[in-house]
Amino acid sequence: MNILKDKRLLMYEGRRTLLAMLGAAIYAVGTNLFIVPSGLYSSGIMGLCQVVRTLLVECLPIGNVDIAGIIYYIINIPIFVIGYRKMGKKFLLKTLLCVTVMSGGMAVIPVTQIVEDPMLASVIGGIICGAGVGVLLRMGASGGGMDIVGVILVKWRQDFSVGRVNLMMNLVLYGACLFLFDVETALYSVINAAVYSVAIDRLHAQNINVEVNVITKISSQELEREVFSELGRGITKWKTVGAYTHEESHILYIMMSKYEVHQLKAIVHKHDPQAFIVINEGVHVEGNYLKKL
Repeated sequence: MNILKDKRLLMYEGRRTLLAMLGAAIYAVGTNLFIVPSGLYSSGIMGLCQVVRTLLVECLPIGNVDIAGIIYYIINIPIFVIGYRKMGKKFLLKTLLCVTVMSGGMAVIPVTQIVEDPMLASVIGGIICGAGVGVLLRMGASGGGMDIVGVILVKWRQDFSVGRVNLMMNLVLYGACLFLFDVETALYSVINAAVYSVAIDRLHAQNINVEVNVITKISSQELEREVFSELGRGITKWKTVGAYTHEESHILYIMMSKYEVHQLKAIVHKHDPQAFIVINEGVHVEGNYLKKL
């Protein structure tokens, strides 16, 4: 029975990983077909890598290969090393695979201009790239870069937030675009970043906090350890008694982001298929609560 549960969980995580990698590939397609040909710059660390790429192209004969993806991969290596202890192993592995697909796709897919209007390119590119990242986030991964940096800074100082870190990074990035290039490039890049953010939010419920109550009759120590190691979330536990059956049970109270709920369900059902799970969405949280992504 346990072998069957492990097999189902493995297949479940395998499908989610493949879909996350597909989302990374979609991001690479949107970047090389719309963003790069129009001379625009993505948000976050990827945008910084594109600025570095542009400066290098002026000095080196690189050809039609977009080395921004390669630079992005190199920059992410120390970020992965620093963030190794801050993230769950499963999340880190998925993120590593997604960054590899994203960086490799940008290096392999030819930079081809499909539309000449920079406004149209910024909007369509933002939708496609945002959809790709939204998919991989929903599958329990991330695109690396500022996502991981934001999580590390939030753990370091609770007054940080991932959104605030991204905002500060983009202010510096587009300020540099304004200084190095021209006003139109900076403004179209800002439009692209705005559309990109909206597209992500449409596909990914990263900002919705949920409270989860898991009612189980089994000894929950192994379940709790897996939640700690895989999700990095704390648990408040009560011992309870059923009013009708008079059987002892445990209530595990967990706060998390909505995108983590699928992973929690898989962990709970692995240990107790009969567990009762109650989820309340959109709750407001104050105090020592770790914001992710």
